[in-house]
Amino acid sequence: MHEFTAEVEALAAEVLAYSLDRLKNDPPLDGPRTAEDLFNEVGNTITAKGLGGHDALEVFTSVLAKACISTDHPRNLAFIPSAPSEYANLFDLVVGASALYGGSWQEGAGAVFAENQALRWLSDLAGMPESAGGVFVQGGTIGNLSALVVARTEAKKKSPDATKWVIACSEEAHSSIVSAANVMDVEIMKVPVAADGKLMGSAVAAAIDALHTTTSKRVFVVVATSGTTNLGIIDDLEGIATAAHARDIWFHVDGAYGLAALCAPSVRKHFNGIEQADSFIVDPHKWLFAPYDACALIYREPELARAVHSQHASYLDTLKDGAWSPSDYAIQLTRRTRGLPFWFSLAAHGTDAYTEAMEHTLEIARAAAELVRAHPHLELVCEPELSIVAFIRKGWTASDYQKWSDQLLSDQIGFIPPSSHHGQPILRFAIVNPWTKVSDIKLIMDRL
Repeated sequence: MHEFTAEVEALAAEVLAYSLDRLKNDPPLDGPRTAEDLFNEVGNTITAKGLGGHDALEVFTSVLAKACISTDHPRNLAFIPSAPSEYANLFDLVVGASALYGGSWQEGAGAVFAENQALRWLSDLAGMPESAGGVFVQGGTIGNLSALVVARTEAKKKSPDATKWVIACSEEAHSSIVSAANVMDVEIMKVPVAADGKLMGSAVAAAIDALHTTTSKRVFVVVATSGTTNLGIIDDLEGIATAAHARDIWFHVDGAYGLAALCAPSVRKHFNGIEQADSFIVDPHKWLFAPYDACALIYREPELARAVHSQHASYLDTLKDGAWSPSDYAIQLTRRTRGLPFWFSLAAHGTDAYTEAMEHTLEIARAAAELVRAHPHLELVCEPELSIVAFIRKGWTASDYQKWSDQLLSDQIGFIPPSSHHGQPILRFAIVNPWTKVSDIKLIMDRL
């Protein structure tokens, strides 16, 4: 299995040709098929003798890959899609081929050095101190959970008599915060947002004080959202930071989607207060043109995280030499060097190119909002703060939205599944792809 035979060499050429062809040409939108349908076409692909490299690749490229929706299609505006740069995608092949291990400095010093430079760029954008640092983890769920575990450990030192630990967050906080609470066996206190959907510092302060004066429960972290997934709303970071720190509580910012726009001067002021965070996350695989999966988790004082997350065993003792080992900073041990494709794209393109691409997506979002305003049957849910444009189709029911979405995908025009806001169905464009054009938005809106 380990010999680089002529067959393996031929397969390598086929894989590279497939990868390059996909990069050079517009990615197909494609769509899902049932498991029964797929089985009827390809059968059981795991056999005693094997299909052979060529045939297995043919099954994937001709059938299985086409049953997946391309997240980087310019008219895939669903959820928060992905738009990795060509350099990032190509370098992901290098990462896979290099058999790199990214858990420790001893085994992956060069790769970790590069990842840390990418983390440093993000830290600098946020105005964090030189001491700040962190790690690339799988995604926002693991990033948020890892940070919250550190926050609780710090809180236990200050309030050992607390009967229950509580996370304070917005009603609009990401579902991963609830997931983290379940894993940690802590409670959630959802603080009501203002009329514009923002979590305000004054509301956070009042909610915490009411809880602390009437119960022995204690808030151990306040989570602000910097770009909600559904509408792209940025919470009152400055006010929340003040409220949290005045009460000696950890301040964490979930910026999985929105904090990417720190590199865009046109919206940078909306993130004022991020420099006061004790920790934050941002996913380069969302809006910073990296492939899945890469969430940057950054701590103001990473040594606090090392004390919590560092794993100890006899076979790991050799790694405890004071060097920067990424596995010490999150809930993980084995890890791929998932930050390297992002680093390579940053290093190759330069940060100015990132700013230009970010500003372009914001311009497309503003243009899309204008098209919604001008459309006789559409109405904006709110003014877009970042690159999510949410709107309603007047007179439609939930089934109308779903029927329209299904037909749009079936016709290979776009992927825009319905969402909801305050219990009402809505549509939303999540514009993170620099290749998305105004003409793409018009093509979709012609169907409305």
